[in-house]
Amino acid sequence: MAEKGGFDPYEHRTVEKPISDLGAFFSLLKCVVGTGVLAIPLSFNYAGMINGVVLLIACCFMLIHGMQMLIICMIECSRRMQIGYATYPVAMEYSFNQGPKFFKYMAKAGGYLVDGVLAFSQFGVCVVYNVFVAATFKQLVDFYWGTADLRIYIAVVGICLIPAFLIRRLKYLVPFNILASMLIYIGFCMLMYYLFLDLPPITDRDIVFGNIEKLPLFFGIALFSITSVGVMLAIEAEMAQPRHYLGWFGVLDRAILLVIISYVTFGVMGYWRYGDELHGSISLNIPTDEVLSQVAKAFIAMAIFLTYPLAGFVIIDIIMNHCWNKSGELKNAALKESILRVCVVLLICITGIIAPKLGPLLSLVGALTISLLNLVFPALIEICLYYPPEYNYGKWKWKLVKDIFYVIVGILILVQGTIFSIMDMISEWGGDETTTEGTSATTVKDTTTADDMESAPELAPPEAPGLMFF
Repeated sequence: MAEKGGFDPYEHRTVEKPISDLGAFFSLLKCVVGTGVLAIPLSFNYAGMINGVVLLIACCFMLIHGMQMLIICMIECSRRMQIGYATYPVAMEYSFNQGPKFFKYMAKAGGYLVDGVLAFSQFGVCVVYNVFVAATFKQLVDFYWGTADLRIYIAVVGICLIPAFLIRRLKYLVPFNILASMLIYIGFCMLMYYLFLDLPPITDRDIVFGNIEKLPLFFGIALFSITSVGVMLAIEAEMAQPRHYLGWFGVLDRAILLVIISYVTFGVMGYWRYGDELHGSISLNIPTDEVLSQVAKAFIAMAIFLTYPLAGFVIIDIIMNHCWNKSGELKNAALKESILRVCVVLLICITGIIAPKLGPLLSLVGALTISLLNLVFPALIEICLYYPPEYNYGKWKWKLVKDIFYVIVGILILVQGTIFSIMDMISEWGGDETTTEGTSATTVKDTTTADDMESAPELAPPEAPGLMFF
């Protein structure tokens, strides 16, 4: 599209500190492969082995196509507006103004809605990362030195995150992303040791189909583990060669191919090894009292710790560049951004301390954000962008049919996720649940096990699989 009309947005895009293709690859890898992969084996328990592989690949294809469709539409908006780069909210507002009269009335609000949903999504992810790292290190420290309140660990981790979060350029986060990718894959390899250990006969598992009634739970885990819209867009925007991002052999496809291979291997082997005994996170199935498993958990926690600045990059970008310093003329912008970054980290930390049982809330956040940002909004943007009479939806209007399908699927995920989350909120917050401090135990090992089952899984109870991080 960039070549149409004689204006090429790529030629007019300026990035102060661009990142290379390799840096973009590792950043993509890290923004996708995170805590969500630990729940993938449980999703195969719901779907069955072969069915799980097929559905996981299908979900991945659909979400990544939605991302590619969104970026292509953003480039097309940039071409028509003759600017270097149209952000997500700008593309939303412009495209809605090109569509039917109904959409024109919502154009301005649509831009603000995108920013709000993006910021809300990444804020929730950052809270989960904070609590995940804290819960993991609490598990390890409790095993050797005795128990402490999870909230203390959340506060300590939050304070330790401030220096890394003060890094303002995505380019300078690339070394952190490379190290984080290495750590998390080394951790996964260590976990794989336990997955290949004492494998039961494969006939003991559901080889083709699992429990059909629980199939929606598979989609809850898979959809929320594959994509990170805000970070994916930020990476493309900061690339030195953004043309290399899309395409059959683009940076995005190469990264996602490795992600699919990792997820399928991890899901199949995890389900084969533990079957119906799987917890919300496979890390809860491996031993706590062995050095190898402890190192694996520590590596994964460190990888998530190093990913935190990348996850929070979108929040700061929205506040600074879309709101506070939209004109680019803010005095002492660097200093004020640093203060903002510290305040955001503290707010995220306080949120985790006040409500460490975030499963129902974050499931609601995930259901809203993934369905809107990755499916519904891109489809609506494309519908409106090709609505003017000088454009068309292709032969047999295949683009329009595809976009309507995306909107329907997105709304179904939105409705189902909202219903599940509200039910979980009632059961989780309305009942007499124990606190994250846990109950007393006679030995250090027993105490650690209790804390594992009370602190970590509370972020992702079985009834809210969309964000089963632990």
